[in-house]
Amino acid sequence: MPAATTKEDLLAIADKEFSTLLKVIATVPAGAAQAVVDDNWSICDVLVHRAHWIDLFLGWYADGQAGKIVAFPAPGYKWNQLRTYNDHVLSENAEVGWAEAKLRFVMAHQRWHALVDRLDQDELYGAPMKGGNNNWSTGRWAEAAASSHYRSAAKFIRACLRQMDQAAQLPETAQRHRG
Repeated sequence: MPAATTKEDLLAIADKEFSTLLKVIATVPAGAAQAVVDDNWSICDVLVHRAHWIDLFLGWYADGQAGKIVAFPAPGYKWNQLRTYNDHVLSENAEVGWAEAKLRFVMAHQRWHALVDRLDQDELYGAPMKGGNNNWSTGRWAEAAASSHYRSAAKFIRACLRQMDQAAQLPETAQRHRG
């Protein structure tokens, strides 16, 4: 999917992907949300992670606007240390329950939306984001923090649910073939 180049497209894509992800989240049984499924991640972990990364983007934007040095991806970490950083984020949030994870995610999206709503086209796409250390506009960074992450989260959650469904069906299937 090509990157948005207008505020209207950015908001439309983010709102569409957010809505899609909320529909996927609504299908997750509470008991399944915290089951470790893929590479030591749970569905709950993915939502906590997405909320955290939205807040990282909001911090990067604020720091850049304030003329501060922006720590990418976070203070003390480099991009080639993302796995270590994400492990740290998950460890720090290990006790977060499903209801809290959903709330954090929705609130992070609302904070993201509030920023994008108040910026105009030129602020979003007229120049590279201040402090971004590359040629990505604020709008491009915003899209990476929201709709791109929402799509991958929905894909991950669907895959987890399929894997759980298949695992739950194995004993039943095996039993039917024994007789």
